[in-house]
Amino acid sequence: MRRVSKITAACITTAALAFTATACGESSTESSSSSSSSDGKLKIGAAYDVGGRGDNSFNDSAARGLDKAKADLGAEVKELTAKHGETPADRESRLASLAEGGYNPVVAVGFAYKDAVDKIAPKFPKTTFGLVDSVSEQKNVDSIVFTEEQGSYLAGVAAALKSKDGKIGFIGGVDLPLIKKFAAGFQQGVTETNPKASVQIQYLTTGTDLSGFGSPDKGKQAAQGMLDKGIDIVYAAAGGSGAGAIEAVAAKKGTWAIGVDSDQAKDPALSKYAGSILTSVVKNVDTGVFELAKSVKDGKPKTGVSTYSLAQDGVSLTTTGDHLKDIQAKLDEAKKKIVDGQIKVKSTT
Repeated sequence: MRRVSKITAACITTAALAFTATACGESSTESSSSSSSSDGKLKIGAAYDVGGRGDNSFNDSAARGLDKAKADLGAEVKELTAKHGETPADRESRLASLAEGGYNPVVAVGFAYKDAVDKIAPKFPKTTFGLVDSVSEQKNVDSIVFTEEQGSYLAGVAAALKSKDGKIGFIGGVDLPLIKKFAAGFQQGVTETNPKASVQIQYLTTGTDLSGFGSPDKGKQAAQGMLDKGIDIVYAAAGGSGAGAIEAVAAKKGTWAIGVDSDQAKDPALSKYAGSILTSVVKNVDTGVFELAKSVKDGKPKTGVSTYSLAQDGVSLTTTGDHLKDIQAKLDEAKKKIVDGQIKVKSTT
């Protein structure tokens, strides 16, 4: 029987996909914290989404978990970074190469790895796999999932209270169920706080075109279009594309951006826009990755579904810049109602 666990988390997205080639002749990017490791040393293999470490969002949140495992557990880490235009075979090859290399656990960062994990995990029964943002039924997989809609609801409350005219925008990287969770919670939070407010929802790409998670130019263009229509708050759940949206918002006085997955106001690459970032909806991918690594090191590898919810601070709003200080009491009230079950947050629009 699979063990299902709900565990606590600490600190913070979005949205996710995975691409890079290994044995299939396409280019790949990889790094390793060490060229070799002694017998018995914890070795973690990580397959990032498009954008990889340094995307200022989803992947960086996972990377923080790997960094903590290096520092606290003495782990050796090998990272493979995804590229655009991959085939399912590329993703399968990447996971298999890490498992064959003795890396355990092997962490697949993003829902686009689900089919690859389902196919590869049974071939390496002694290896524990982590799958972020999706659920696998394989016995040796820890499915690391979050209640993104709950964190987004709180962002919606903040947006409704901060918007001057109640014109608010949401940009999703790709029109997929995972991103619709962000949109649904956000829209509900806005309209339940201010019934007169409206939320324009726009996705950058649809279907199998996952470039919407790694195209800052598309994010900037979408945000600019919203600003031109009088929208004064834009929430982008779009991975690396969100940086473009933040840039556009920062260029227009009196408007706010809402970040995702990481505290984007603290990101060095976005620091010059920090004053325009109202808050970020964070989800603790780092905690999920670290807890999985620790469980393997302790000889009790986690499997099943590990859910990081608002109740355990698995998702939350950042307070960098103190922009929420005047409405914090109302946000705390909304959070309590969600945790207590008084507010049921939707996961579909």
